[in-house]
Amino acid sequence: MSTDRHIVLFDLFGVIACHQRPGALEQMATLCGAPADAFADTYWACRPPYDAAQQTAAGYWTTILRQLSRPVDTDTIEELRLADIDSWSRVDDRIVAYVQRLRDRAEVALLSNIPDDHADAFLAAQPWLRNLDHVAFSGKISAAKPDPAAFHHCVTALRAAPADFLFIDDREENVHAAQAIGMNAHLFTQPDELTAAIDTWLLSRAG
Repeated sequence: MSTDRHIVLFDLFGVIACHQRPGALEQMATLCGAPADAFADTYWACRPPYDAAQQTAAGYWTTILRQLSRPVDTDTIEELRLADIDSWSRVDDRIVAYVQRLRDRAEVALLSNIPDDHADAFLAAQPWLRNLDHVAFSGKISAAKPDPAAFHHCVTALRAAPADFLFIDDREENVHAAQAIGMNAHLFTQPDELTAAIDTWLLSRAG
């Protein structure tokens, strides 16, 4: 079923925004005096509950410090939290400009795995996000990709059908999850290929 709408649903990091700044994890490891490799492993292993709003920032960093046998104190937690937010703060200005122009041809929405406090900082730094038709951050909706609930949230929020969406993401598991609920989906690799894929999809919908 389709309501004949044209909704392009973007991932954030790896598509519109850049991946984490190189060297950031090593810098955070130094902040708490942990080995870089062990810090990186623990950082990622503990991330899913934080992304999905099942854990606060303080809880996330407390868990990491305890697993690394490092002292737990509020100053260190705040230093790590702010360094983490800053490490994810860069955007690709070319894609940002394209996304804003695309609103002349389609509805544009965003679905990103990002903790609640990161989402607040990102919205403050990138006010253009508020002009999109819908913005869904995992830390705000308590569901993270590839959980189907994250995609269903967007369908419900926009009062659309899954077939009305073209979902863009740089991770195969997320693309497959979107397709599994009936969305069209495209694996992002580079900007030129992205614009061609969106143009092709919009043309097919126009027919």
